[in-house]
Amino acid sequence: MTATQIFACGGQTLDLNQPHVMGVLNVTPDSFSDGGHFVSTEKAVAHALQMEDAGAAFIDVGGESTRPGAEPVTVEHELERTIPVIQALADRVDCLISIDTSTPEVMLAAANAGAHLINDVRALRRKGAMDAAVHTALPVCLMHMQGEPGTMQDRPQYDNVVDEVCAFLEARIEDCVAAGIAQNQIMIDPGFGFGKTLEQNISLLHHLDAFHRLNCPLLVGMSRKSMIGAILDKPVDQRLYGSLAVAVMAYQYGASIIRVHDVSETVDALKVAAAVVNSRI
Repeated sequence: MTATQIFACGGQTLDLNQPHVMGVLNVTPDSFSDGGHFVSTEKAVAHALQMEDAGAAFIDVGGESTRPGAEPVTVEHELERTIPVIQALADRVDCLISIDTSTPEVMLAAANAGAHLINDVRALRRKGAMDAAVHTALPVCLMHMQGEPGTMQDRPQYDNVVDEVCAFLEARIEDCVAAGIAQNQIMIDPGFGFGKTLEQNISLLHHLDAFHRLNCPLLVGMSRKSMIGAILDKPVDQRLYGSLAVAVMAYQYGASIIRVHDVSETVDALKVAAAVVNSRI
């Protein structure tokens, strides 16, 4: 586990001695796994309530697909997709609401609508994002991505993927602290599948403990991703068991928050893993 054992978020505290599940809620037509399933506010809210009932600690609302090859969306479209969902959820769920965005205007609007966490795949590098995040006073999750979604899987290269991702995140933490975000309000995500080959993803998973020195809670997202498809040679809708395997391994290697599509199954798997990891017998 990381040295930070309690994380304050949205007036709630998370005990990081136990794993927590973040449920994916993509309100997009083109996400790699569930694109188009929850584009209406009504369907999105219903799915969020199901994930909360299944044990999700977070609902992560995203309005811009970041799958490999994805095209950017306008600010207006991202706002139209996400803000009504967050507003509808704010009064109906007890779990935390995360906004999955890199867009400053969306960060600000989501905070006003009731979001508790900013989850940014670009680690607040988009113009104006750092200032917007500071203004919201929300905790943030900083993710590593080599390149942009449209091109990130075009022959990603590293001399040492673990060292380089760790160094990037350390620099972004320092930038956030300098801008006014307290370190105890920062999570980190090594960005599985975001500008990494299968071998690089496996190396990151195998060496997750290298990120403990950054003293921030570790969030990971590998659910249904191509790394699992490549290992199993199975399509997106047949990657549940592979996703559960990497979720348990990530927790054992020190991840505190596991971002997934299949909440109920992952919650059960992590309960068993936590019972063993935390056993005093």
